[in-house]
Amino acid sequence: MSKLNNPKAIFFDWFNTLARYEPPREQLHSQVLREFNIEITPLKLLPGILAGDKYFFSEVATLSISKRSPEEQGKLYFRYAQIMLEKVGIKLDPATIQQLIKKWPQIFRKTEFVLFEDVLDTLKKLKERQLVLGLITNATKDAVSRQREMGLEQYLDFTVTSEEAKADKPAPEIFELALKRAGVEASRAIHVGDQYEIDIVGARGLGITPVLIDRYDLYPEIKDCPRIRTLPELLEQINRVQ
Repeated sequence: MSKLNNPKAIFFDWFNTLARYEPPREQLHSQVLREFNIEITPLKLLPGILAGDKYFFSEVATLSISKRSPEEQGKLYFRYAQIMLEKVGIKLDPATIQQLIKKWPQIFRKTEFVLFEDVLDTLKKLKERQLVLGLITNATKDAVSRQREMGLEQYLDFTVTSEEAKADKPAPEIFELALKRAGVEASRAIHVGDQYEIDIVGARGLGITPVLIDRYDLYPEIKDCPRIRTLPELLEQINRVQ
């Protein structure tokens, strides 16, 4: 991997980059499946969830959820569920899958966001290098409102949400707003995210250097941008010219 030379700003995605759900999604989905007499451990279910994520984010990169009709949204969630289940060898009829999907709002009301263990220490070390740090997310402002409690506020200079930008990643407007907030040119910025079509393609379209954080090894085939498995690897790659 080539070095990331002399950046002035680093932007981060939110979900699966800095934060994850607690309880983990695989645990909650496993509990719901048990209501349908399907026994599968959270660990065995995780590859299915990640395969569903990959499909889902690839789709919303072409057309965001907010711009889809309720019928189109329903088809998207249905296909996500199919992929999740088929990946781990579970086959259900369409009617049962629809019943399963109806349970999702109930289980995800029980979740909250927590940071990955490597986040705060990495952000602290990046801040010590006098870098501007920002968050770019398609999540709502409410979803990331616990930044202060989580210890992020002392390190992040700003947060840009799709609500503020009136555009979802990979649209250029959300990245343009981040560049404006950071006060840097695109060539001096890095964006770190976990979704290739949304984070990598979107950032590259503006001339921002993209870095794929692949915590679950979903993209072993990606060779056209730096790929890291943990945030400390980002520190190793940055060649900060003093």
